[in-house]
Amino acid sequence: MTGYEAAILDVDGTIVRGEELLPDVTDGLAALEAAGCSRLLFSNNPTRGAAHYRSKLEPHGIDIDPEAVLTSATVSAEYLASTHPDETVYLVGDDRLEAILEDALVELTDEPETADAVLGSFDSDFTYGTLWESLRALEDGAPFYGTDPDVTIPVDDGLIPGSGAILAAMEAVAGREPDAILGKPSSVAAAAAMDRLGTDPERTLVVGDRLDTDIALGIRAGMTTAVVLTGVTDRPDIESSAVEPDHVLESLADVETLL
Repeated sequence: MTGYEAAILDVDGTIVRGEELLPDVTDGLAALEAAGCSRLLFSNNPTRGAAHYRSKLEPHGIDIDPEAVLTSATVSAEYLASTHPDETVYLVGDDRLEAILEDALVELTDEPETADAVLGSFDSDFTYGTLWESLRALEDGAPFYGTDPDVTIPVDDGLIPGSGAILAAMEAVAGREPDAILGKPSSVAAAAAMDRLGTDPERTLVVGDRLDTDIALGIRAGMTTAVVLTGVTDRPDIESSAVEPDHVLESLADVETLL
């Protein structure tokens, strides 16, 4: 048995990289299960919902209940549906995020001047025109949100620009930062995770590869944190960062040493 009741696990860079399962992560997942830890997968991917990760991991022999998955897309959709009911949202984002928002009954608008709120996110079709429209949507002080702060996203052959890069451009033209980031490491994300798990933060372990999102989330919420070296963070990054994890693991396969 272990002192932890639950574990929040990042996905990209912690369990998978691109479409490939990272080596021996099933050993780490099995150790958590044997210790009686509930697990919640939490990805800052703003283009996918819970069902995607079940389909993605199932071929690798990992069975995931969609109720045990959160993404920055689903957290953003739930937040906007509850805080901006009957209001319109101007989205800078992917078509899949658009579908997730619409499924949550968030009303979207293509007219920037009529938007009651603005949501910025990853958008592979981002253009000068998109940036201009986002400026028009933000000019009158509409609430400004971001799905996640990830400047880059790990893929099979390296990194690609993420939501944080697009938000930086929107911030620059609007002359202001987002009012809130809704994915990790925000208090909105922490509350969503705790609501889903139903455990105390003091008895919750967070494992992820990003200091500024996964580890910062855990620190902010009073959880125990462990960074893995299979994603974007290496040991020099840890030594130079103001964000200090409680533990450093070579990979999720080593999580048993904490249980």
